[in-house]
Amino acid sequence: MDPYDVILYPVMTESASLMVERENKLVFIVNLKATKHDVRRAVETLYDVKVEKVNVLITPKGQKKAFVKLHPDYKAVDVAIKLGIL
Repeated sequence: MDPYDVILYPVMTESASLMVERENKLVFIVNLKATKHDVRRAVETLYDVKVEKVNVLITPKGQKKAFVKLHPDYKAVDVAIKLGIL
């Protein structure tokens, strides 16, 4: 899948901002057909970072939410600032 088709938009709620600061994680709404591997490849391609782990879940609204933990060499805060969500 094309990286721009995989990641729909970033999520910035109060709990997501705490994840950015404390756990070095970013939260995205992604395509329902995207796999963890697709999400990993898309984040690494679009934001020039290394991904350590990806967790996904389907929300009650029927959206797929991805929690992306970045490698310790990269800061989620920097990516969030670049995205304009922090």
